[in-house]
Order: sequence, then structure tokens, then C-alpha cells
Amino acid sequence: MRLSPRVTRIALTLALTALVAIPAGATTLVRESLKGLTDQNQLIVYGRVLDIYSYWNAEHSMILTDVRVRPNQVLKGDRVAREVTFTLLGGTVGEITTLIIGGPELVPGSDYVLFLNKEPLLAEQAMLTVRDLSQGAFAVADVAGGRRVFSQALNLSLLPDSEGVSEPPGGKDGLTLDDMLTQVRQLAGDR
Repeated sequence: MRLSPRVTRIALTLALTALVAIPAGATTLVRESLKGLTDQNQLIVYGRVLDIYSYWNAEHSMILTDVRVRPNQVLKGDRVAREVTFTLLGGTVGEITTLIIGGPELVPGSDYVLFLNKEPLLAEQAMLTVRDLSQGAFAVADVAGGRRVFSQALNLSLLPDSEGVSEPPGGKDGLTLDDMLTQVRQLAGDR
């Protein structure tokens, strides 16, 4: 039986995704504290996703997605940034979707607190990305009593950290937006 080129490409993309996700998953599925996220990322923003754009990498072996964000506040890093663009593994081009298990799910028009760092993606040059997958993305939601942030890692089974904690920061109840912003600023050294 001969497979069509499209089926072969999808199978290769899935295999590559599995190979890339295994090493990343081994480190990012261990619960990361707010302090760890703050210390290990060079740029932390609270902002709105303006748009997303998915495309094939130069080798046509993986789909990448560029995310453009307008910061409301930069909590760590370049404080004068009017826009931030970062890249994620995965996305949809035409009829082909590459899904990274545990990756952040970002929606244009929605607000997030994002922990970003320059990391090599595949064989590409170092690019700004959410290095901690869904642990590095906190969705901002309007709930009774005000705005709260919720880790996108809530639905993952995280391995306990060194203190035995396995629930992401804020847990199922999240944190108030103000509390999250204050904590991150303090952890980043901006008192």
C-alpha cells in the first residue's frame, strides 16, 4: 500500500512533534512556581493578543505560529515595548494542523499574562517563545468580584515540584489580576 504525499507529510509532522515534545514535556510537566517562571524568563507581559499567524518553517517540516501582543504592562524586560511578537510551535496552515500537547492556547482579543524567553525552536535560531508551554500562559477572565488569572496548565497532570506541590500557581480559583501583577513585579525585583 502506497501512502499519498499528504498522509506521509502529516505522519512525519506528527512523528517530529512527538520527538520535539518528549524532551520539552519532561521538563515543563514538572510544576513550576511563580518564582521559577519569573526567574527563568526574560520578558513577562500582561497584554492582549492582537493576532496570530501560522506558517511553515523554512524546511517545511513544522508549522510555527507568530503571536502579536500589545502589552498593558511589562512586568519584566523591555518596559517600553509597544508590541511584542513571539513564536510558538504548532498551528494550522491550510488543512494541516500541528498540535503541541500542553502548549498554550491563545485567542486574538483575549488578555493574558505571558512568561517569554528566547529559546531555539527546532533547528531555527533562538526565538522569543512561551518556553514553559501552558504553564507560561495565564488567561485573564472577568468573574464576579473582578479580574482573575488562571494558569492554562490547570487541565494538565503536573508532576510535583521540589516542595511537593503539583497544582499550578493560583490553582483552580486562580489569582486576582492585581495580586498576580504585584507578585510578579516583586519577584522580578521591581518593588
